[in-house]
Amino acid sequence: MEKENTVSASDGGEGVFVSRYVHSLDSKRRLTIPSDWRELAGVPKRLFVLPGVNDKCLCVYPAREMTRRMERLRNLSIADEKGRQLARTLASRSDLVPWDSQGRIRVKDDLLDFAGISNQAMLVGTFDGFEIWNPDRWQQVESGVDQDGLGEAARYVGF
Repeated sequence: MEKENTVSASDGGEGVFVSRYVHSLDSKRRLTIPSDWRELAGVPKRLFVLPGVNDKCLCVYPAREMTRRMERLRNLSIADEKGRQLARTLASRSDLVPWDSQGRIRVKDDLLDFAGISNQAMLVGTFDGFEIWNPDRWQQVESGVDQDGLGEAARYVGF
């Protein structure tokens, strides 16, 4: 596993998923989650894996974050057609995966196929969770980042 610039809990990064990791899937198509990220995920030792909504990647959240996000869906009116469609689609395409004693998860083949992941994966921290990308696709996204647009986005969210 190749690890790129990280921030540890002792550096003030406690509680957030940061950094990037490149990792190969093993022969059984299992992916090792970095140990510091497993510690952040906590108990239970399971992760929610969802297909990306705007990107061809996988979004991964620990139970505490997914519970927070699902609360919004639980509060939707039964008549909220768009919200119910989102909930139905995401729930039917997502997976809840445990990790084994070596920190490996086995993501369903249809999710791996959706993200175009076959033998290598780029794990990218997103503060509240992380994403799993095909490394080539990630490189395209990363190279297409517009610095002015990034500044505008930061102002938009008040960062």
